[in-house]
Formats: sequence, C-alpha cells, structure tokens
Amino acid sequence: MAHAVKELFPNTRFAIGPAIADGFYYDFDCDRSITEEDLPRIEEKMKEIIKNNRPFVRRELPKEEALKFFRERGEIYKVELIEAIPDETVSVYEEDGFVDLCRGPHLESTGKVKAFKLLSIAGAYWRGDEKNKMLQRIYGVSFPAKDELKKHLEFLEEVKKRDHRRLGRELDLFSMNDDIGPGLVLWHPRGAAIRRAIENFWLDEHSKAGYQVLYTPHMAKLDLWRKTGHVDFYKDNMYSPMEIEGLEYEIKPMNCPFHVSVFKSRLRSYRDLPLRFAELGTVYRYERSGVLHGLLRVRGFTQDDAHIFCMEDQIGDEVSKVLQFTLYILRTFGFSDYDIYLSTRPEKYVGTEEAWKKATAALENALELKGLKYEVDPGEGVFYGPKIDIKVRDSLGRQWQCSTIQVDFNVPERLDITYRGADSKDYRPIMIHRALMGSLERFFGILIEHYGGAFPLWLSPVQISILTISERHVEYCRRIADSLIAEGIRVDINEENEKIGYKIRKAAVLKTPYMCIIGDSEMEKNTVNTRKRNGENIGELTVDKLVAFLKDEISNRRQS
Repeated sequence: MAHAVKELFPNTRFAIGPAIADGFYYDFDCDRSITEEDLPRIEEKMKEIIKNNRPFVRRELPKEEALKFFRERGEIYKVELIEAIPDETVSVYEEDGFVDLCRGPHLESTGKVKAFKLLSIAGAYWRGDEKNKMLQRIYGVSFPAKDELKKHLEFLEEVKKRDHRRLGRELDLFSMNDDIGPGLVLWHPRGAAIRRAIENFWLDEHSKAGYQVLYTPHMAKLDLWRKTGHVDFYKDNMYSPMEIEGLEYEIKPMNCPFHVSVFKSRLRSYRDLPLRFAELGTVYRYERSGVLHGLLRVRGFTQDDAHIFCMEDQIGDEVSKVLQFTLYILRTFGFSDYDIYLSTRPEKYVGTEEAWKKATAALENALELKGLKYEVDPGEGVFYGPKIDIKVRDSLGRQWQCSTIQVDFNVPERLDITYRGADSKDYRPIMIHRALMGSLERFFGILIEHYGGAFPLWLSPVQISILTISERHVEYCRRIADSLIAEGIRVDINEENEKIGYKIRKAAVLKTPYMCIIGDSEMEKNTVNTRKRNGENIGELTVDKLVAFLKDEISNRRQS
C-alpha cells in the first residue's frame, strides 16, 4: 500500500505502518489530502504491484548508513524511529525500488498477496501526541482467499448496523452535545429507563452479596490525590485543579479514597472484616479528543465500583467470591463467553516485591480453585497491585474489557488505615478494588451492540406497545396500560391516527419486544391480541394473563 501511495503521490513521507489485530494501517504525511475517493485508485495501483510479483529483499544496514539513507530522501519520521532503535543495525525491505524500514518478516514476493480491501481514512497525530503533526491514516485488511475477505466485509457491515452511536440516535437512547462538551453523555428517557433497570439489578444483587452502598462527593482537596499517589502516577488523566478559598481541589478520577475515608471514620475491628463498600460513583478523566468514541471512551462516567477491606488470609476467599459474582452478573446480561487475564507487576510500581508476590499468588490461587482458564499478561498490572481482567465476547465474537479485580496494598499504606486485631494491636488491611461492568456508559454501549438494540424484555425501555386500530379503542387501551403500569411494566400507547401496519412497523423499528393490537374483537372479549417483535403471534390473552406472562419473563431476566 505504501508503495502504491508513493507512486500516486510522490511527495508523501512515511511514518508507521503496522499490522494490527483486525488488519493493517499506514500513517502518511502527504502534501495533499487523501480522500475516500482516492482509495479505489490506490487499490488499482496495489493490484499492479501484486501482479508484477517482485520479491521482498531484506537488508541489514548499520544504523548510521540507514540514517543517511532516509535523511537523503527526506523521510523525517523514519529518521526519528531509527534514532530511537538501540541496536547497531536496522533492517530494511525493498521491492521493485521501493525501500522501507521494517523489522519483518515479509512474504516472499508481492504476488503472494491475494485478497485485500482498503477500508477507511482517518487522522492520526504522529506518535499519538496532539502536539505533533496530524497525519493521514489509511486502514485496510488482507486475507489469503477471496471468500475469507468477503466473509470479513459482511462482518464489518453487521458491525456498522450495530454501531451503538447510530442505534443510540435511532432508538433515542442518548446523545452528546458540543455545547456541553465532548465525552459527556446525556441519557434520554429511553436510555435512562435501561440504566435504571441495570442499576436496580446491581443494587439488589449487591445487597444480597453483603455489600454496603455508599454515596461520595465528586471532588476533594488535591492533597488527597497526592497522598494516594494519583498525582504522581495518574496526573495525565486528571483535570487541572481548581482553587476554592485558597485551597486546591480536584474532581475525582477515582472513588477509592472516599471509601477509605468511610473506613477510617471509626475504629474497625478484625470482627468487621471483610468489609464490602459499593458505589455507583461518577468520575471524570481527561481523555484526549482523538480517542473519544461514543459511549466507549468518555470523560465523565459512572463506575460500578466496590472496595473490599480484608485481612491478608481473607484475600483468596474474597477474590473467589468476586469471581463468582462477576460471572453471574455477566451471564445475566447475556455474556457467557469470556477471556480471563492475570496482569502482573509493571515497571513503575509501589510496594515491596514480597507484597506483590503474595497478592499475585492470591489472585492466581483463586482462579485455579474456580477452575477458570486464564492467560498471564506480564507487566500489565496497575501501579498499586496485580489484577484480574475479564474480557467478554459479544454476539459477534468481539472482545470487550469489562470486569476487573485488583489487589491494593498501596492506598491502605499511604492513607494509613488500620484495624484492631484479636491481640488488640493495629494491623494494615488489604484493599481489593473491583468493578463488574466497568463503567455504566461503556457497558451500555457494549450492550447496545451485543443485542443490536433489541434488548431482552427486562432491559427494554418500552416493554410493550399498545396499538389502537381506531380512535374508539383508545379508552380501552388506556385502561390496559394503567393495569400494566401498576404492575411495574413499561408501556407505550400509540394513539396516532395511522393505519395499524404503520404502527406495527414503528414499534418494530424501535425494537419493542411485545405489541398489543386492540380492535373491536378484543374490546368485546376484554382481551388483548399480543405479538412479539419478530412477528411471532402469542394470541389473545386476558390482561391478567398478559401481566403474568410478562412478569415471568422479566423476573427471570430471560434473553429471548
């Protein structure tokens, strides 16, 4: 692709062009704007290069020679990359006169490339830093056979149909407004109804699991974040402090210190432990505008956060309980396929190696005892301790990071929290951070795409739509609606002066799970004619039977 771009736009300079999990991209610094309309031309030139079937030739060059080579050609980005390489030599690949810096390996020749497609163009800052120049990035994908490419392109079309940003707009679930600010979410009534169902379920289950729910402020003195280490380790994701009456305050990027403050509010005994605090706490983190992405990457979001304060010999048991609780919550939302990762000590960390070893072993033992398969993710722990990450796979097989369980021996030390032991001495508790869904905003975006907007009954913003055939049926429909609402069922009545076919299509477009069609026959028999959104006819039911039918599906949280 880079060779083709050079042929078509000779003044282009090249940055980075890696293979990625779902294809490849290359970043270009071109003297003209490359547009979507240029992609077919680039593809045609690529096909010519492939047809020529020229070999890829690898050469090892001394670093100084490589620097001279790329400097002479004005390839400033390649020069910067080479300067950062610690080795004495670097490798380049050449085919038919086109030379590029690359570690390799490559195919034998250009003719080995079979099926490919250029997908899109985007802007990308050099080295991901908004202070640097904006480059043009072309994304593409390649497969060894045309049928595999065709299948992948069909998959991408399905991904487009399920895009939560599009469905969020079409189903009137949420929006974002530039007047308010990027990355800040407005929950519309329909989206808020789903959020309320999620929150009610979350609160009920946490109460059953022995958690105590907290509410905490949205900001605190900057000194608190200095004590926790966030100013040292996390400041790039925090907003600028504000001054109030001569003191600096910071809006919260985390809920943890507040939960610690509640723990410290009175003397705690070993008999109190484990102590489980939970909160649906809204936090604020500075995300660069270039990485904001609908609900999946925002600046203000609500975490389903919890912190467990326990003794060292309770870590394994508590982590096991959290794992079991997490998988139950995920299954309830329709996620039964997942991957588990154990993330170990990063380069920058706090605490002793001995403490890290104990914490990592406790997480590992809990996974082993539960018989859960996992992979070790070296160096990907957080600065204050190791963690378990659970990544769910949605209905399209895509992987999403949701749940995390983290062992922390940093914050208890920094904020000096203790409990009184059986021997009347003070001891330092261990703190376990855990989030089951991650953030409500991100989890909601994942749910939209997982279900394609067609939520199961218990989550649907409107659970049943009552459709009148004519105006004389309105009063009867309202009485039915009142009966359903009194039972906690979310109802919508369509009284528009439109044909019933239009009303059915409108309810189907909004992906309403059930519809009641009311005409003369239903009024005479005091029944409702009920159908599913997929067209399946349930038949005529009395209102009492309809209520029982719906409440059974809602209370069991069935997926269909």
